[in-house]
Parts: sequence; C-alpha cells; structure tokens
Amino acid sequence: MEYLTNTLSNLIHQSAFASITVGNLIMIAVALVFLYLAIAKGFEPLLLVPIAFGMLLVNIYPDIMSDPSKNPGGAGGLLAYFYKLDEWGILPPLIFMGVGAMTDFGPLIANPMSFLLGAAAQFGIYIAYLMAVLMGFNGQASAAISIIGGADGPTSIYLASKMGQTEYLGAIAVAAYSYMSLVPIIQPPIMKALTTEKERKIKMAQLRPVSKVEKILFPIIVSIVVSLILPSTAPLIGMLMLGNLFRECGVVRQLTETASNALMYIVVILLGTSVGAATSAEAFLKADTLKIVLLGLIAFAFGTAAGVLLGKLMCKLTGGKVNPLIGAAGVSAVPMSARVAQKVGAEADPTNFLLMHAMGPNVAGVIGTAVAAGTFMAIFGVK
Repeated sequence: MEYLTNTLSNLIHQSAFASITVGNLIMIAVALVFLYLAIAKGFEPLLLVPIAFGMLLVNIYPDIMSDPSKNPGGAGGLLAYFYKLDEWGILPPLIFMGVGAMTDFGPLIANPMSFLLGAAAQFGIYIAYLMAVLMGFNGQASAAISIIGGADGPTSIYLASKMGQTEYLGAIAVAAYSYMSLVPIIQPPIMKALTTEKERKIKMAQLRPVSKVEKILFPIIVSIVVSLILPSTAPLIGMLMLGNLFRECGVVRQLTETASNALMYIVVILLGTSVGAATSAEAFLKADTLKIVLLGLIAFAFGTAAGVLLGKLMCKLTGGKVNPLIGAAGVSAVPMSARVAQKVGAEADPTNFLLMHAMGPNVAGVIGTAVAAGTFMAIFGVK
C-alpha cells in the first residue's frame, strides 16, 4: 500500500499540475487564442501555429527551454537548441534567402519611386525608438524594439540578438509576428482614414516590362552598394538578394526550389517554435512586455500612415497617377501588406488592381527595414 501511495505521489509531483502557475495559465490561454486566429481566421498560420505551440509547450513544460550550459552533463531542452540559432543570428538570414527566392522584384525595378514609399514606411521605427528611450529602455534595447515597426519578424529577431537584448527577444519577436499576422485588421482603418474614396479608386498605369538582365543585375548591385555603405546588413540583404538571384538567373532551379520551399519551411518551424518557447510566463509577463507590445503597435501605425501620406503627396505631384494606398505596403510584411492595399482598393472599385504596384513598396520596405537595422548596429558599434 505504501508503495502504491508513493508511486501515485511521485506521479502527481512530476506532473505539470504540481508546478503550474497563474501566469502559465494566462500564457496558455494566449497561445490558444493565437492558434484560433491562425487556424480559424487564417492570420499568417505558417508563423502563428509554430509560435503558439512553442508558447503552449514552454508554459506546460519549462524544461523544454532548459539551458544546456547550466545543466549537469550539458544536456538541454529541445527548443533551447533551436533558440540558440536565433541568438546566433542564423535563422533570420535564412528566412530572408527564402523570401528572396519567392519574391519578384520586378515591380520595384519597374518603378524605382517605390523605394521612397518603402523608406517612408520606416518612419514608425524611428518614432518608436525615441519613445522607447523616453520610456526608460537603453539605446540598444530601444533600437531592437523599434524594428517591430517594420512588421519584419526576422529582422526584429536578428537585431535583438546582435544588440545583446535576448531578455526582450521573445516579446519583440511575438509582437513583430503578431502585427505581421494582424496586418489585415490594423492597416485598413488607417488607410481609409487618410485617403478619400476618389484617391482609393485611382487606377495606376501598367508597369513597364522588366528585362531578365535587369532582374539579374538588381540583386548583385543592391548587395554591393548596401553592403559597402552598411557592412553589418550583409547577412540580411546578402541572403535576400542571393535568394532572388537564385530565382532570376535561371540556372539553379534546384536551389530556388529548395530555398523557397523545403529550407524555408524548415527554418520557419525552428524559428517559430523557439520564439514561442521564449515566452514563458516568468519571462513574458512583465511591465516591459506591455511597453514593447504598445511601442510595436505605435511604430506599425506610424509606419503605415507615413507610407500613405507620402503616397498622397506623390499623387498630387503626379497629377493623380499614384494611388496612395500602395504606400501602406512599405511596411515589410511580404506579401500581406501588398494584398491589403489591393483589397482596400478593390473595395472602392472592384476593377482596380493594385497588387503589383504595391509589391514595389513592399519589397522596398524589406530592404528599408534591413537598412534601418544596419544603421542602428553602426550607431552602436555592433558588427
């Protein structure tokens, strides 16, 4: 009888019920909400499903993120090894390579003016940086937090790790990916508030054809120019452009398929689950986390607004040839924000097709966010 009692007692104490806290229950509820949004509502399921499940696992079984350097024998939790790849800045550049291999840069090449719209949408990053400093974050933490405004999860993770802000990495990554997922909810009200129905109905002229030579030269030239000016951006910009060169050169079809499919999805699984696992109740439920989430929203809203406002200015200067909605795509949530521009434009006029025009600022936004991250690294002497 004593043996049975001891066995049952051991089982109870080994179960998660013996150690689970109110904070863990809150985070489990958040994870379930994210899973609902991903599965039932279709909000970026490729990102939210692994993030939410990593969040779920770590708040039931914290040892899944156990640091191998702090354990006898050097054994660590499964997701701790995945997380090391985030801290070392390995996974974000691989995501960029996959994005480059999947994305047509033709609209940006055909309409270089898109670079200005992509740059304008980075305004939110610098607003968030100043606000983070005023809220008491140090300069490096403020820089890492502000990149959320670019709606670019990989760049947010990369900069946070390079700046040594691993204590905020989980909150920054979850905020960035959450806002990427919620682009269809957050952006349209801002876009509609800043534009008139007449402006939303503007039909833009068809983009000029882009030659194969231009598409091949573009990633090479951008890599050289940007890396010479900001060498610290080479891992991100270089991998983005390498992936695009795979796509456009036409002689490495196998590499293009691997980078844009198998490798891309493997990296998304590793990055998503490890980022989610960084959100244990102990690490996540803090006042600073709420500040980070708020700053990310402010940055994202300002970035969207700045892109639309520059689009309105271009509309005036070109005599109504530019639809201001495409400016919102300057935040680098590829291709979600471009699709949102298309959707809002089609609501005003179902025959209006803005997607390809919006892809120009969208791609420019990816480059712009990486450049913003490189600028911060240069300012703080990070290589």
